[in-house]
Amino acid sequence: MNGLGAHEGHNRTTGAGVMIAQSVADILGQHVKLSVEGIDRMYLNVYVPRLQIEQGVVGFFREHRGQPLPSAALMSPMSRNFVAKLEGFVAQHEIPLVQFRKGQRKDTVMAEHLRKFGREEGVVFVGKAQEKTPVFRTEKRRSPTTGRPYPWIVRSTAMVNHYYIYAVDRDFGPFFLKFCTYFPFNAKLCLNGHEYAKRQLARKGIAFEALDNGVLSSPRPSACSKSVMVFVPRRSTACYASGCVSCRTRSPVPIARPATATTSRSCKPSSH
Repeated sequence: MNGLGAHEGHNRTTGAGVMIAQSVADILGQHVKLSVEGIDRMYLNVYVPRLQIEQGVVGFFREHRGQPLPSAALMSPMSRNFVAKLEGFVAQHEIPLVQFRKGQRKDTVMAEHLRKFGREEGVVFVGKAQEKTPVFRTEKRRSPTTGRPYPWIVRSTAMVNHYYIYAVDRDFGPFFLKFCTYFPFNAKLCLNGHEYAKRQLARKGIAFEALDNGVLSSPRPSACSKSVMVFVPRRSTACYASGCVSCRTRSPVPIARPATATTSRSCKPSSH
């Protein structure tokens, strides 16, 4: 292009410069209806610290179970008993047992079952899936003095069945408790701060427009913020028996010492 056309092309305004000058915050600020800072998903790892190391496992079987030669063979009957009790609980209370398929979104399965769930709170369904997890196994070693073989417990990994207990609580909404079916039966409790906030708003009669995982808008944004920030876990009688805080739903597998069995590792804050 040359002459007058070239001059006009050089001065043509595309608007790109204006867009570049705007920050992400400037653009979002024109579209955000409600901004609330709170907890998104909170995971609590449920485990017995001593049973996470080889020496602690050996001590458990020697001191607690009275077994002079601890080995992984002693864990198998415990796993079978654990699964039998859990599935017995499921059968007794006629709770749906779902085998998760590979790639299936567990939240989607929960949403489908929750729509048909007729109670205010309780166990909605129990899901089952194989997942890779740390385990303890036995390897054979020989005494350098006598040459005799003896079992030795070491850490390893294996594909193990996990049970997801999906439930709904009157205060916290939907949550799940995942149990590993192999010794030492570690578990994980997942709560959703957004669901907690929506439950609190509904109980207080505050109108809001809900998202799948959050709140889109509310005519009383300050009340919405207070509902999110006032996140005070309570320890109910049923939950104390299960070793976890902040749920009323009866746990099928009680833990003997909840004070030492429950540890909170992380909670992820987010802004909306």
